[in-house]
Amino acid sequence: MSDYAVFAHPDFDPNEYANAILAGEPYPPQTGSTKNKPAKAPSFEPANGDVSVAISKLTFSIEDVDKQLKNVVTTHHEDLLVQAAGVTQLEGSLSSVRGGLGELDSSLDKLRLKISVPYRSLQSNVTRLDRLQQASDILRRTSRFVILTRRLEIQLAEMNKGDTAEVATPKGKKEVNSSPTTSRLSLGTDTVSSAPENEDEKERTIAKAALTVAELTALLDTSSTGQQFGMDAKESSDNQGGGGQVPLSSIKAVAAHLPYIDAARTRITTDMEAMVITGLGTLNQSLLASSLQTAHNLRVLPELVQSLVTELADAVEGRMRDAFDLTRISKEVLAKEPASASQSLLYKSRVRTEPTNVTAPQWTAALWSSLESLIEEMADCCIKVYALEKVLKLKRDPVSQVVFLDEAMKTLENKPSAIFWASLGRSLEKQARDASKGSMFLQQTLSTGYPRLLRLFQSFFTKIAVQTDTVYTHTQQSPETVVVLRALSNFESLYLSRSSNRLNEVVGQAFSGGSRSPPGMAEGINVARTVANELDSAKFDPLLVRSVAKYVVSSLELLLSRADGMIARERTATTLVGPTASPQQVLNGQLATCLYHCWSRLDKLQDEYPDGVLSILTPIFTNMYRTYERIVDPLLAAVRRDLGSIIAKLHRMDFSDAVDPMSAMGGGPSPYMKDLVEKLNLIKTEILSVFNVPDASRQWVLSTVKYVIKTFVLHASIAKPLGESGKLQLTSDMTELEFGLSAFMADKTQAKRGTDWDNVGEEYRALRAMRQLLFLENAMLVSRRHTAGLPPLIVLHHILVRSPITLPHTLHGWAEAEYVRWVNEHSEEEACTLVEGDLTHWEKITEAEGGDLSVAAEYVRLARTVLASVARGSGGA
Repeated sequence: MSDYAVFAHPDFDPNEYANAILAGEPYPPQTGSTKNKPAKAPSFEPANGDVSVAISKLTFSIEDVDKQLKNVVTTHHEDLLVQAAGVTQLEGSLSSVRGGLGELDSSLDKLRLKISVPYRSLQSNVTRLDRLQQASDILRRTSRFVILTRRLEIQLAEMNKGDTAEVATPKGKKEVNSSPTTSRLSLGTDTVSSAPENEDEKERTIAKAALTVAELTALLDTSSTGQQFGMDAKESSDNQGGGGQVPLSSIKAVAAHLPYIDAARTRITTDMEAMVITGLGTLNQSLLASSLQTAHNLRVLPELVQSLVTELADAVEGRMRDAFDLTRISKEVLAKEPASASQSLLYKSRVRTEPTNVTAPQWTAALWSSLESLIEEMADCCIKVYALEKVLKLKRDPVSQVVFLDEAMKTLENKPSAIFWASLGRSLEKQARDASKGSMFLQQTLSTGYPRLLRLFQSFFTKIAVQTDTVYTHTQQSPETVVVLRALSNFESLYLSRSSNRLNEVVGQAFSGGSRSPPGMAEGINVARTVANELDSAKFDPLLVRSVAKYVVSSLELLLSRADGMIARERTATTLVGPTASPQQVLNGQLATCLYHCWSRLDKLQDEYPDGVLSILTPIFTNMYRTYERIVDPLLAAVRRDLGSIIAKLHRMDFSDAVDPMSAMGGGPSPYMKDLVEKLNLIKTEILSVFNVPDASRQWVLSTVKYVIKTFVLHASIAKPLGESGKLQLTSDMTELEFGLSAFMADKTQAKRGTDWDNVGEEYRALRAMRQLLFLENAMLVSRRHTAGLPPLIVLHHILVRSPITLPHTLHGWAEAEYVRWVNEHSEEEACTLVEGDLTHWEKITEAEGGDLSVAAEYVRLARTVLASVARGSGGA
């Protein structure tokens, strides 16, 4: 079949094939290079001989094809007959289908006639209706425009009647129109008002006229026409799609009224602005509400509010610039100076920007006067902003019930008051920074007089507090006030720097002598006085006093660090050898005196300042007292330790009956008691005298006396064996101790003679009762009347001393001093428990050893009676 492929090709052309044979070219014709030819493209190569050969080949091929067709027909003749019969049937079906298609075409033609004609008619009617609607819309808007125009004419006529009824109206209008808005907002207005009823009627008329003008403007605006006449969005879009709306301004009858409407709008806007200015100037909320309603009707409320707030803020900024302008201050000072003949002969120098030493007071007075005027105008503008915001917050549109403040917030970034405060803070910070950098006079004056500047701003906060929600007290500060005062941080930093220098200078002067001349009472009082003065200067302002308190803490920390470095901690600082105080004790005494007097005066300030300031100062006051205690406590502990060791020598004495009682009575006090009295005298005259702290010294003396008496009574109660001569000797020692303590407690400044033993209290009563206890009968030892003033433990000790029973410290193998220390460190119940255990242990040991318990039966009974009374007393408690 490959020989016949060229004839089966769909693009086979017999004419071209014949031409190719005659021309001796291959068929199909080969174009391009051989590289682009298909690999197996069917082609016919003509013979190199004549045309007859090609014709013979074609004839042979035709005969061959006939033979093949005959073979195929012969082989498949049955199938071909079946297909021929099917073709006959198919022709019948096709004829019926052809008839149906013809009927369908005829029906489609009829249907087209029924639809096409009405559609073309409807299309023309729709076009006509659309044009009618456009004409009706134009007529409707034109009719509404005419009605509104006539209404506007009537309203303007009423406004003109109101103007003619006013007194000096043209003059007032001229002033309103000619003066700048900024100056009118900042300095108020002098517009002359007419009768209240005329004013109210005029305000309502202006608001109605503004609403009429706004509706006329909306009619002229084609984008809002559909909404004005109650048309929905779809209807409006259909109208616009059908050819668009015709603007009313293109109608000659309407266009003729446009200049009149523009003039009316200008007139209403002017009157509305005058009403706003008058309302803000007089804080007339009714007038301000009417003017804002007019602005809302004119659809300019957000822009008006933004303009008012901006103008008020600009007015304050301009007044600040003038207040810090040294050129203006210089001219003002020069204008006040009297011109003399001698000065007129001299040349006139250029305007100064810095005062001389002679003119500095005049410049300072002019500056503070200018700042006072600035505060007045700031308060005036701030009150106006809050009045505007209050009206915006309360006023609603009668128709839409929209709050005016919400309407204004569409343009504003924040509430008017917040915008004003932010602008005020920025302007004040900028002017203060520029003034501080550009003039040493302003920097010096405002930083030195920063408290006065703060008082001016406090007066500003006080003036606006009634009209605004601003609070500035010691317990609460509004964020707005903090923002404004933060703008003065440059002057505050300079003032605090000077305050810190004064504090550090007085601390440095106190320690200028070093350890050779340590600070004392005068230096401590001087530091406390300086701190009190600095705090008192800033006391009026809650924020400034906190800042000063922080610098006070830093200076006092410096004081404590330097004092801590000078404290003597060697052994000689706590030894009581005598005959005089050691240099280390003198040094510590001076430091403690300085810290005590500084602390005592500063501690009194806690009643004068609020909790916020005390939270800053209290920790440093506490640290100062602790530093003072770290100096004093080791020395007082050494005093008690030495006195306790001297009293413990009591047990070296023999208090038995071996000594003659008569010799004991006339022999005077024991050696240990003499040592104790001498030590007390050394402590008073040499040790405590280096501490110039009278109040604290009296407490030290009182606590030392109580400790000595308590320790002596404990030691005397366990002195064993104790005979009659020993009792007399102890009585003599008690008398000597009383005299020694009386001399120790004597105060040179004391007005009355004698010692005030009432302050000693229970310890002195125990010492007096101890004398009677020594000579009581055994039966009286359990009587509360005879042992009044004595602790039960002392009575128990004395009962055991009289008995053969061992004392608790002997049982446990303790020394007397150790036992006394243990008793001082534990409660009385624990000590009594220890005594009870001692009794039980003695009974068990005696019974185990076969001893006679009856020897000490009376003393055991007495001791248990005392213990039972102690148990009853603790149980009742």
